[in-house]
Amino acid sequence: MLSDIIDYLICPVCGTTTSLTAGSVRCARGHSFDVARQGYVNMLTGSAAAGTADTPAMVAARAEFLSAGHYAPLTRRLAEIAGEAGVVADAGAGTGHYLAGVLGEGASGRAGIALDVSKHALKRAARAHPLIGAVAADVWRGLPVRDSCVDVLLNVFAPRNAAEFARILRPGGTLIIVTPTAGHLRPLVERLGLLSVDEDKDRRVEETLGGRFARAVQEVIEIGLTLRHATVASVVEMGPSAWHTRPDELAGRIADLPDPVEVTASFQITRWAVRERS
Repeated sequence: MLSDIIDYLICPVCGTTTSLTAGSVRCARGHSFDVARQGYVNMLTGSAAAGTADTPAMVAARAEFLSAGHYAPLTRRLAEIAGEAGVVADAGAGTGHYLAGVLGEGASGRAGIALDVSKHALKRAARAHPLIGAVAADVWRGLPVRDSCVDVLLNVFAPRNAAEFARILRPGGTLIIVTPTAGHLRPLVERLGLLSVDEDKDRRVEETLGGRFARAVQEVIEIGLTLRHATVASVVEMGPSAWHTRPDELAGRIADLPDPVEVTASFQITRWAVRERS
């Protein structure tokens, strides 16, 4: 709920502290941000670039796929890594699935901050867990989160802003990045003409974060999946390939697959620590 995270939020316009009033979040200087009836607060400033926010169809596909438990081993591993961290934020939270899994049963003193540019996703994130407060925000425009207040920051298949991540993490906090490996979703990538993972992705992540973060631990988790055709369609529709495939062509290619089809989901999990400022 927003009441659980309001003390960790700041105004994206002037950077001052915020308070929760009926139907809005207000800052000390009078800037006001509407709370939607679904429970999230819109703290976006300006307009997000076209094609960056998940559409209703993408959100629905992701919610259906994840709720079926296909990526449950990944969720469990993230929860193990995060442990009993008090304040957990998720930059690019989507439906809040992974953040909710990390919070688990929850406990007094814990809070989850779901940050995403998609209002359609945040409608679900706001209801994903009793301790989650959902905030519409763009990672590239500055996160409306206080300095040095987050214990664990999740970033699962989402854009990374190293400066903002380092700013909101407390000293000794942990950034957990999840990216797909080059083997993710084979053989679907080849058979369906999906976007493939750049073989050089790990180096590019290092370049993005390396100035402000030090890599602490790296591991790979792979999940064998047996998917029916309808679920294959959800896998495609929930990810970036949804922007680059024509529904009619995709349906034809899926029809040519075995039903069910054997697939491997492959993820790299890296933990990062904020470098000490000189």
